[in-house]
Amino acid sequence: MNISLLEPIGVPREMIDSLAERLKKEGHVFTYYDTKTTEVEELKKRSAGQEIVMIANNPYPDEVVRSCNSLKAIAVAFTGIDHVGLEACREKKIDILNCAGYSNQSVAELSVGMAVAVMRKIQECDSAVRDGKTSAGLTGTEICGKTVGIVGCGQIGFKTARLFKAFGAQVLAYARHEKQEWKEEGIHYADMDILLKESDIVSLHLPLNETTKGFFNREMIAKMKKDAILINCARGPIVDNAALAEAVNEDKIAGAAIDVFDMEPPLPADYPLCHAKNLLLTPHVAFATKEAMVRRAKIEFDNVYAYLDGKPENLCKL
Repeated sequence: MNISLLEPIGVPREMIDSLAERLKKEGHVFTYYDTKTTEVEELKKRSAGQEIVMIANNPYPDEVVRSCNSLKAIAVAFTGIDHVGLEACREKKIDILNCAGYSNQSVAELSVGMAVAVMRKIQECDSAVRDGKTSAGLTGTEICGKTVGIVGCGQIGFKTARLFKAFGAQVLAYARHEKQEWKEEGIHYADMDILLKESDIVSLHLPLNETTKGFFNREMIAKMKKDAILINCARGPIVDNAALAEAVNEDKIAGAAIDVFDMEPPLPADYPLCHAKNLLLTPHVAFATKEAMVRRAKIEFDNVYAYLDGKPENLCKL
C-alpha cells in the first residue's frame, strides 16, 4: 500500500523511521513530509495515490478527501476528528482511526495548572516582580475545600477530577451517563443547574459535535457563581467566547483559563478573549507534552499496523 504521513507529529525523524520500519519491510511505500501545510492544493498533492494518510491536528477538509481516489483510511494523531472532512469520509466510506487517550494526562495536568495559575494570580505576581512592585492586592485562593464541576465524563475528565480531589476539592460531575468508577472515587453526579450553582471551578471536557457546539452559552455562564472560574482545555466552539469575554469584563464570573478557541491560533487582533480581563490564554497546548507526543506517534503507527492486519483499532464512528 501507499502510505503517507502528511505532517510532523512532534517526535524526531529517527523515531518516525523506527516506527515505519515494519511498513517498509512488508513492501509498503511510506512517505513522510516534515513540513506542515494547510494549503488545500498541497494536501491534495501529498494525498494523491495514497491508500492510507496519516495526519495530526491540521485541517484535512472535505475537498481534499473527495480528491483522493485510492484513499481507504485516515490515521489521525489526535483524539478529536472534527478537523477532518467527515461528510466526504462518509460519502466515500473512508475509515478514520484516532489516537484516543494519548493526551489524557497532559490535558488533565494543564487544566489543574491553569486553575492554580488563575486562583493564585501567577501572571499578575510575575508582572509585579518584573515591574518592581510588591505583593499588594495579590492574595489568592486555594483549591482545597472548593467545589469543582467537571462537565464531560470521559477519561480526561476523570483524570482531571482525580487531580482536583488530590488537592482536597469536592468534585461534581455532569454527563448523560453515570459511571460507577467515578462514584467509587467519591465524585458526585449533578445536573447542570446544580453543578453551575455550586462550583467554584468549572472545567470542560466535552468532545465537539453537533450537540456540544455552543453548549456553554450566555445562559450557562449566567448560572455560575460570581467568584467562579471557567477552564476550557476541550474544544473552543463548545463555549460562546464572545459571551465569556462579556461575562468576565462585567464581573459576572471571576475569570477563566482558555486553551482552545473558535479557530487555531494565531487569533485575529479583534478576538474578544484577547481584550478581556482576568483571563489566562494559552495557544492550544494542553495536549503538547514530550511524553504525549511519543504516545501518540506510537498509537498512530499501531493503528496503521492493526488496520493493515485487518483488525482495526480506535476506529471512529462517523
